[in-house]
Amino acid sequence: MKKSIPGAALLICFLLASSVNYAQNGEKNFLDRPYMEVTGKAEMEVVPDEIYLSILIQEKDNKRKTNLAQAEKDMIQRLKTLGIDTKKQLSIKDLGSNFKNYWIKSSDILTSKSYELLVYDAQTAGKVLLALEAEGISNVQVDRVDHSKIEQLKRDVKIQAIKVAKEKANDMAEAIGQTAGKAVYIQENDYMSTPYNKRAVGLMRANVMMEDAAIEQVPEIEFEKIRLEYQVLTRFELN
Repeated sequence: MKKSIPGAALLICFLLASSVNYAQNGEKNFLDRPYMEVTGKAEMEVVPDEIYLSILIQEKDNKRKTNLAQAEKDMIQRLKTLGIDTKKQLSIKDLGSNFKNYWIKSSDILTSKSYELLVYDAQTAGKVLLALEAEGISNVQVDRVDHSKIEQLKRDVKIQAIKVAKEKANDMAEAIGQTAGKAVYIQENDYMSTPYNKRAVGLMRANVMMEDAAIEQVPEIEFEKIRLEYQVLTRFELN
């Protein structure tokens, strides 16, 4: 006895076969059409306006009470004198202590507290480093840099890259008496570099006096700019 294939199954098989044929024919039709392939590239460098500093406070506290809290209080007060909004710009990253070693060795407890501070320019970052060192807090370093409008800047560079590709296509097509038509393929490749100048920070900390007066005389330093680079591979119909 023969078994018939349900109508729904036949419809699914037909749709699958049709989609495969369409994809194959579409690829063939694309390869059969005359086209040109060009690469567009655009770059941008921006000064970071978000500088994240990592701050670590440590203390040996036999009484297990106030030393760390007092150091934190002094740090916050010092930052406020620099015009920093500590409620918005300062956050706690980690709080830890070596209780394990204390119970094993009966040693003093070493307690530490880690913070992240956001500042908006290199000059303020320099003032913070000097001010905290004057308070006996030397474990301060630049963690990372960023820009508050980085996503919009990325889009701007991508748009510029595709415009460059179109201009190149127009120039090349015109040189052979033809025109560049619509884009039939676009592939983007991006690259972003966000360095910061460790050497400048190191030299500043080593060469500038730590007195209060010197804090107002922080040398002009700059972090390396954030570099955005985008490249697009584009195929245009050749008419």
